Amino acid sequence: MIAGIRGLLQAVRDEDVIVSTGFMDLSVLVSEFSRRKLQSEVGKNVAFYTLFYLDGNPTQGRITPRLAGFLSEFEREFFDLFCSVEKVGPKKALRAITHPVEEIAVAIKNQDTKFLATLPGIGPATAESIVAKLRRKVGAFAIASPADGDIGMSYNGVMEQGVLSDAYQALLALGHSEHEARRKLEAVAKSGETFQSVSEVINAVYRL
Repeated sequence: MIAGIRGLLQAVRDEDVIVSTGFMDLSVLVSEFSRRKLQSEVGKNVAFYTLFYLDGNPTQGRITPRLAGFLSEFEREFFDLFCSVEKVGPKKALRAITHPVEEIAVAIKNQDTKFLATLPGIGPATAESIVAKLRRKVGAFAIASPADGDIGMSYNGVMEQGVLSDAYQALLALGHSEHEARRKLEAVAKSGETFQSVSEVINAVYRL
């Protein structure tokens, strides 16, 4: 299992990027949103969180190993969840992610099938399937979304503007993983308390 790679970004192509790790050049599939962000990074060192999967039909003997890359653990986890929906495989998921994953998560959480159906490869029927399967599972991905107006305003404004975002960064600095920090903040947000400072949020995290 290849969990991550680092190297020099050699090229950004239509569906993948080429990364030189020093002794080999790797083709890494990326989402459309990540591809746009990476266009200005050619010639620089980059790092990807990765997922390895096999593409093709085993019954026809056509199996190709693929490596998908993500700019954060957060994006990789969302992609993995997104692919759990029937008829949404890795290739379709990568094409569909043309917006920040937080915005897509908010659309799923709010059952916004109209928005989801506009994503490449996702029609109305698949949008309904995505909402049905994931709307109760994407809370941790939607919690810090700019689609709600500003980071820190999720869950009906239980936190003051910007406080949630700062608390998230503080938890990362304290050694928590991105996944763990999101889960802890989601639990705090759902408690219904209001917070005026990062220290209040951190105290609540450890109290809970």
